[in-house]
Amino acid sequence: MPNTREVRLRIRSVKNISQVTRALQAVSTSKVRKSMAALMQTRPYASKAWQVLTHIARQPGRDTLHPLLSKREKISAGLVVVITSDRGLAGAYNTNIIRFALQHFEQYPYPVRYIAVGRKGRDLLLRLRKNVIADFSNLPAAPTFSDVSAIGKLAIEDFLSKKVDEVFVVYTDFVNMVKQIPTVKKILPLEYQYETERVETFEVNTRQRIEATYIYEPDMNTILNRIVPRFTALQVYQAILEAQASEHAARMVAMKNATDAATELAASLQLEYNKARQQVITNEMLDIAGGAEALSSQMIKS
Repeated sequence: MPNTREVRLRIRSVKNISQVTRALQAVSTSKVRKSMAALMQTRPYASKAWQVLTHIARQPGRDTLHPLLSKREKISAGLVVVITSDRGLAGAYNTNIIRFALQHFEQYPYPVRYIAVGRKGRDLLLRLRKNVIADFSNLPAAPTFSDVSAIGKLAIEDFLSKKVDEVFVVYTDFVNMVKQIPTVKKILPLEYQYETERVETFEVNTRQRIEATYIYEPDMNTILNRIVPRFTALQVYQAILEAQASEHAARMVAMKNATDAATELAASLQLEYNKARQQVITNEMLDIAGGAEALSSQMIKS
């Protein structure tokens, strides 16, 4: 059994760790609320932009309207935007999204290039010797659209220059505080056959479709040249907001579990310390009793 000094030092160390994890839990609770608010604020704009795009996509000659709408007959390479966090202490959040991305594109028949958003994902991809062409780390705690628009622009430029023929974004979809789902979404070329799945999030009633012809001002081509690239970048921005909310929620849960585990360990160590201290006191009392007994026996003999 360890002595009381060692147990006391372990108790102090565990309590200090529990204070740190409790503070991180409180910080993550505050951040996840702000991330959820930012996430909800982008949905009305994304919903209206999607309605305009889906209407344009149903027009005759969709493949010739804009280069980002046309599918390539021959695919030679793919681009994957992987969104992780810059910091750890979030449980298996980063490991799960990287494992999901690698498993999903393990059977991809063409070369894959990666854009890493987040330091943890970048380090893991480089450690696995993946082809990382760009790194976007140390994003602001509350990123704006202008802060992350360069990611979408880079993906669009690679697609238009035919360096890649498909662009995917891999992120963690925020469901609630205890459930986050790794998700992969194809953003280029834009696909509209999954309209119901994507619009459902924005509470758009896809059953009531307006088939009337719209009048665009100044003209359809001008609107397409502005809306299509912007909406593509908006999907990346929306995915980053989803990932940030998921990260803070995962860190909050991980720190709560760590705090609970530290509290239980401290209680267990405190019980062990009390037992060790009681054993020491008992031994001392036995020594005193034994000494007194020996002294009395010696006095009787004399």
